[in-house]
Amino acid sequence: MSEQHHIKINYVIGPDGTPLTIADLPPPNTKRWVIRRKAEVVAAVRGGLISLDDACRRYTLTVEEFLSWQRSIERHGLAGLRATRVQQYRQ
Repeated sequence: MSEQHHIKINYVIGPDGTPLTIADLPPPNTKRWVIRRKAEVVAAVRGGLISLDDACRRYTLTVEEFLSWQRSIERHGLAGLRATRVQQYRQ
């Protein structure tokens, strides 16, 4: 028998090293995306707390926008998420 079991993740480790739960995520109506909020959403998706589809739907993001946040963190750390520094990092 091949049954798929979905393990419910209660928390992941956030960008500051503390546990991050669904309740700790930015509210769905977030308009101002500071570094910390972007990093929390990326950590939640990477850790399986929420799916990519759920995150995009919840925050009205495109997959491309989310993936750009993730790539920025991978390449430049949290500083890569600074909107004012984007041009410097993309050169």
